[in-house]
Amino acid sequence: MAKAFFRLQKFLRRTQFLLFFLTAAYLMAGSLLLLQRTRLVIQQGSRGTSLNQALAVPDEMIGVGIADPRALQNPRLLVGMDALQEPALDQRHSPRWLVSRNSELRQLRRRWFHRFISDQEPVQTAGFKAMKHAAEHKGTYMGCFTDDSRERTLKGAVFYDLRKMTVAHCQEACAERAYTYAGLAYGAECYCGNTLPASASKPEECNSECKGEKGSVCGGVNRLSVYRVEELRAGARRRRNVIYRGCFRAPENLTDTFPASLIQPNLTVEMCSEFCSKKEFPLAVIRGQECYCGYPTGSFSLRDGADGLRCSGTHNASGAAQGKYCLVYQTPVQDTRCTDRKFLTTKSKVFVALSSFPGAGNTWARHLIEHATGYYTGSYYFDGALYNKGFKGEKDHWRSRRTICVKTHESGKTEIEMFDSAILLIRNPYKSLMAEFNRKYAGHLGYATDRNWKSKEWPDFVNSYASWWASHVLDWLKYGKRLLIVHYEDLKQSLIPKLKEMVEFLNVTVTEDRLLCVENNRDGNFKRSGAKQKDFEPFTQEMKDLINRYILTVDEALRGRNFTGLPREYVPR
Repeated sequence: MAKAFFRLQKFLRRTQFLLFFLTAAYLMAGSLLLLQRTRLVIQQGSRGTSLNQALAVPDEMIGVGIADPRALQNPRLLVGMDALQEPALDQRHSPRWLVSRNSELRQLRRRWFHRFISDQEPVQTAGFKAMKHAAEHKGTYMGCFTDDSRERTLKGAVFYDLRKMTVAHCQEACAERAYTYAGLAYGAECYCGNTLPASASKPEECNSECKGEKGSVCGGVNRLSVYRVEELRAGARRRRNVIYRGCFRAPENLTDTFPASLIQPNLTVEMCSEFCSKKEFPLAVIRGQECYCGYPTGSFSLRDGADGLRCSGTHNASGAAQGKYCLVYQTPVQDTRCTDRKFLTTKSKVFVALSSFPGAGNTWARHLIEHATGYYTGSYYFDGALYNKGFKGEKDHWRSRRTICVKTHESGKTEIEMFDSAILLIRNPYKSLMAEFNRKYAGHLGYATDRNWKSKEWPDFVNSYASWWASHVLDWLKYGKRLLIVHYEDLKQSLIPKLKEMVEFLNVTVTEDRLLCVENNRDGNFKRSGAKQKDFEPFTQEMKDLINRYILTVDEALRGRNFTGLPREYVPR
C-alpha cells in the first residue's frame, strides 16, 4: 500500500512540474509575439482562393433595370432579407447560397508577420560624424533644428515614407512644390516650407538614420535636419504642376478674401503662381493685372464655376476679365489647414466601423475622414503600404478605440456585431471588381497586366468576388446595429454634403474651412490614374448577367430597409 502511494505521489510531482514548465513556455512565447508585433506588420497578400458560388435569382430578373417598378414590386423576382437564412444541407435541388468570405479575411489578418521596418535606435555620437550631409546631396545642409509639432515652421507640405525615405527624395518632393526648405524628422518624415525654423539644436541631436538610405541623417526625435533646396528649383520648375481650376465670379472684396496680393503689369500665370507659392498659398487668383493668393473659403468655395467665356476664354492673365470674374489656378503648394492628425485622447465610447467591399474606395474614405476630423482611422488589418504613407492608425490595434473609426471588409454575424455602428460604403460592383483585381496583382496604385485580364484568373475572380460584393452589403443590412449608407459615386459627386453626413455620424464637429481644405486635397496619395482603363471593358455577357442579378438583389434589400436604393449608374449594362 505504501509503495503504491509513493508511486502516485511521484507521478503527481512530475505532472505538476510538467504543467509549470508548459505554462512558463506559453507565457514566454506570448510575450515574445507581443513584443514582435510592435516591430512588424502584416504583408498583405492574396485574399484567398476562388469559390465558385452564385446567388440564386430567377431567370426572369435578367435584364430588368433598377428603375423598373415591376421588378421592385414583385417579391418573386428578388431575393428578400428573409431568404438569407441558411438552407438545409440535404436539399439537393436547393439554390447555392451566398458563402461568407470571413475565412479569406481571417487568412489575410493572420498571415505570418513579415519584417517591415526596424525601429532605429538613436545613432551613437561616436558614429555620427561618419553620416552623410550636404556633401552627398544637391541641397545645402542648414543644420539641426527643433521641431514643435504644435506649431511647425515647415508646414507647407508633409510626406511620410517609413520604409524608403531619403534626403534626396524629400528635397525633390519639396522642390517640385516650389518650397525653399526641406526638413526630415524621425528618419521617415518630410516637411516643406519657405521659412527656416527659428530654434537651432545641437548637431548630434539629429541622429536618426534615414529609413531608405543607410548612413544619412534624417532628423531625430522632435528634431529636423533642414536642407535648402534652391539649387534644385531651377530643374524642378519644369515639373511643377499648376492646375487651372476655372473661371469664377470674383468676391466683392478681394483684399478681404485673400491674404496676399500683387499688382504687376503684363502679369502672367507663371508670375502669379510663383508669387503665391513663395507665400505658401494653394490658390493663385488672377484678375487683369492683379494677382491674389489664398485658400478656398466660404465666400470663395470654387463650387460654382462660371462660363469660361466670361474670362475671355483664355488662361493668359492679360486676357482675364476685368471686374466681376477671375481666373483661378492651383499652385504646387499643399493646403495644410487639414493635414494635422492625431489619435483620440480618450477611448471612444462608440465603436464605429468603416465597412466596404474591397475596391470600393475605403482608403480614399479614410483619407477624407482623417483630414476632416483630424483623427486617425484604424484598420482590422495591417497594411504596410498604407502605414508607410501616413495612415498611422494602421499599426494601432484595431480594438484600441484610439481611432475615429476602423476599416473592415468583414461580413460575418460575429464580426459585424462587434461594432456599435458603421458607415457602409458601397460602390458599383463593376468598378469595385476591377479596382480590387488591380490591387491584387499590381498594388494600390498599379494596374493588372493584359496577361492577367486574359487569363483564367479573371473569370474565376468575378465568379468568386461578385457574390461577396452582394453578401457583404446584405450581411451588414441584416446584422448591423446602426448604419449610415454612403454610395461611393455620391461621395465623389457631392463631396462636402456627404462628408458632412459622415462627420456628423461620427459625432465630430468641424469647421467649414477644414471641409474646404479636404475638398482641395480630395485625392490623397492612393488614387489610380483613370486614364489607362477609362474605356476598358473586361466583362463578358455571362459575367454581366451574374453581376446584374446581384445588383438587383442589393437594391431591393436597401429599399426594404428604407434606405435609398442604388444609384442609377448601377443599372444593369
